[in-house]
Amino acid sequence: MTGKQKATLFVLLGAQFMFAVDFSILTVALPKIGDDLGFGIDSLQWVVTAFALTAAGFMLLFGRVGDLYGRKKLFLVGMALLTVSSLIGGLATSAEVMLAARIAQGLATAIVTPSGMALITTSFDEGPLRTKALGLNGALLSLGFASGAILGGVLTDLLSWRWDFFINVPVGILLFFGGLVVIRESVSETRPKLDVPGAIAVTGGLLAFVFGITGAERNGWAAPQTWGALLIAAVLLVGFYVIELKSAAPLAPVRILKSNSVKWGNLGGLITFSMESALSFLLTLYMQQVLELTPFQTGLMFGFLGLGAFLGGTFASRILARTGAKGGLVWGLVIQAVMTGALFWLGENKAVGIAAILVTTFVGGFGHVLAIVAYTVTATSGIDDSEQGLATGLATMTQQIGFTLGIPVMSAVAASQYGELTDGVASVAGVLTGTTFGMFVDGLIVLGGALLVALFLRGAEPASEAGGSLSGEAGSTDRVLADSR
Repeated sequence: MTGKQKATLFVLLGAQFMFAVDFSILTVALPKIGDDLGFGIDSLQWVVTAFALTAAGFMLLFGRVGDLYGRKKLFLVGMALLTVSSLIGGLATSAEVMLAARIAQGLATAIVTPSGMALITTSFDEGPLRTKALGLNGALLSLGFASGAILGGVLTDLLSWRWDFFINVPVGILLFFGGLVVIRESVSETRPKLDVPGAIAVTGGLLAFVFGITGAERNGWAAPQTWGALLIAAVLLVGFYVIELKSAAPLAPVRILKSNSVKWGNLGGLITFSMESALSFLLTLYMQQVLELTPFQTGLMFGFLGLGAFLGGTFASRILARTGAKGGLVWGLVIQAVMTGALFWLGENKAVGIAAILVTTFVGGFGHVLAIVAYTVTATSGIDDSEQGLATGLATMTQQIGFTLGIPVMSAVAASQYGELTDGVASVAGVLTGTTFGMFVDGLIVLGGALLVALFLRGAEPASEAGGSLSGEAGSTDRVLADSR
């Protein structure tokens, strides 16, 4: 890499790491936030949900806006919004101000994440350098998610939960001015009108979908709020597809949505993200309620997952150069599946449980990030630079939905095995049975995803303008990676 590319990558990866930390940094601080700001136990989850809703709901829209009006501009706007909203969140004295700050942080995430990813893919040509950059991005993404819980615990215990917000301010300012200096503007050569009907349909559909999923854990899957929101989401997303078929300048051209690499690559990404976030949730319950670890000790345990994730991202480009993107995605999912499913045999023995978690999360974290890098390479390869914002918007939207989807689904699976509750609380044996069963099902789902990818994913196919069809003439992802050997 040139010095300019290294500086650009430093800024972009710093931003991606920062947003990954933000997703989990408040988790251990929620009870104290509730006490200080007057959140009821039934409304405290909105501190997380408000962020997830806006982050996932607006991701695809801002990915396309960046294509049309400039990814650097959008990156800087998002960093400024994150810095200001973090300052407001840290100074909040009421629940309403806190939620407004979290919504603004989610919006900043939706603005910066696809723009940052598109700037990475357009700054490096397809091949070993792009794969290396995406490998580092995947490593820092998972490392940030794992270290967010540790950092949040340290800041909350030593200072205050407000520093979980304040820490973003100096970092955000640094990244804003760094981006201003080192990032070069990247914009589509053609600038058609923005597909407003499509934007409204897909944003509304994603908001309704995430609202329904996040509400399922609280209200139950049979509640009108849950299935009603999911029904609205289905109608809007089907409407979005119909709009895109007829639009002269679609927000998401159907040829891209139908692309084999985009479709199956994003499925692999959805599975690896959703099931890894679910595993973190199940392990948290197991470690605190069965092994009786403190929140701080629990956060430290996830450090091994972060270390494995970092190594996975570091070596991913070398592995993918040998296996191809498809092979890397399949092997990453298989490793994650085996390490997750093996936790089914956990028991109440503290020493054995801790040792098993450290080993399996370290190896599983390696496989998880290998899958992340492979899915990102797959889902963004063979796509013109003019549509990289859309492709990366789809990939990062998959990431956000995965983070949101896994926990309520696997929470319901675990709860089905808790047995008889006393005052709404499961026994230690019930929690052990429920969480280990959930981990086993989690592993089976990831293994099923690996099988689907192995059977149906072909090499990335670039979109052909002729007839809106897809052609493999420009070469596949696997061929590009093979050339780097």
